[in-house]
Amino acid sequence: MNRAELASFLRTRREALQPEDVGLPRGQRRRTGGLRREEVATLSGMSTDYYSRLEQQRGPHPSAQMLAALARGLRLSLAERDHLFQLAGHAVPHRSVRADHVNPGMMRILDRLQDTPAQGGQPPRRDPGPDRAGDRAAR
Repeated sequence: MNRAELASFLRTRREALQPEDVGLPRGQRRRTGGLRREEVATLSGMSTDYYSRLEQQRGPHPSAQMLAALARGLRLSLAERDHLFQLAGHAVPHRSVRADHVNPGMMRILDRLQDTPAQGGQPPRRDPGPDRAGDRAAR
């Protein structure tokens, strides 16, 4: 695990996200350009101390579950999530086709629709048609 690269990656991703991107109010006095550490920790479901130690290169080796929580909290793309796992010395998680996944770009759009109802859906499935192999076997 390369602590310096992991810390740098977490910091740059945190600074790139704005409070409005994740549905938080900006507030009047912000000394940081992006999210605060405590906001990332809350979004990721971990303690502020744990997240701060990771970002300051003093943290423990994060588990795959903690990395997945960070990826969700920081709204990482699949490529960014894979990079996060590699930086932490973990194997890249297997990608499965999930019907409940919303890509980060669409999530940012939905987060900004504060007073408008929105609903996500699945693209229609294609009917594979008749089973040609089964037709040949029946002859």
